[in-house]
Amino acid sequence: MPDHRVFCAPASTEPATITLSPEESHHLVAVNRAKLGDTVVAFDGHGGEWICELVADQKNAAVLKVRFNQKIKPLPFSITLGQALPKGSFMDAIVRKATEIGAARIVPLESERTQVHLDSSRQDRKIEKWQTAALEAAKQCGNAFVPEILPVQTASAFMESARDYDLKLIASLQPGARSLKTVLKDFASAQSRPPKKVLWLVGPEGDFTPAEMSTSRSCGFEPVTLGPLVLRCETAAVYALSILSYELQNA
Repeated sequence: MPDHRVFCAPASTEPATITLSPEESHHLVAVNRAKLGDTVVAFDGHGGEWICELVADQKNAAVLKVRFNQKIKPLPFSITLGQALPKGSFMDAIVRKATEIGAARIVPLESERTQVHLDSSRQDRKIEKWQTAALEAAKQCGNAFVPEILPVQTASAFMESARDYDLKLIASLQPGARSLKTVLKDFASAQSRPPKKVLWLVGPEGDFTPAEMSTSRSCGFEPVTLGPLVLRCETAAVYALSILSYELQNA
């Protein structure tokens, strides 16, 4: 993979040249020290890529000459992460790791046990920050798709509105939660195929409340164990997405 990746949204799918935004230009030229003639991959976050050459290295308006374009195929499955908001900057890390693993969508959730509650102005700033984190992670890992970050909503309301998923999972510490492998095996046996669109909810420190777990069951969520140890929520998110992605890729 070439060293330099930049985000862009060209007006045409077949541009001859691409002029980067001031932010992307500065990052490419000043931070990554790209030189004239270097190969640069521009991507739009929706699978479109343009293999380019840097022909003008202005730090506020770098110009790329397009050599050819390509359309990257998405993964054969789509994973949505519903994540209860953790304290501090852990959500930033979760967004980055979810992007690296290939999550298509991230939904920040306020549950009864979350200690972070955002008003509208703080929510807008946070979502913008998480979108930036996702974009930076996509650049670093070569992901041509940047996950969608949905607005913050309550966990129960999201559970009740979550439709159009083949399979809905919720990480659970409660007795009776089954292994992911067992749940996926049962789904494949019943449907004669692996799930294509999966939602996985991960709770806050201390897990979802009994009332929220009851709501999840009434909404068709399968409680899944992540093992015998109690994981921090940021660890649980990465672990859950990793094993699900692995299983779906090998289904």
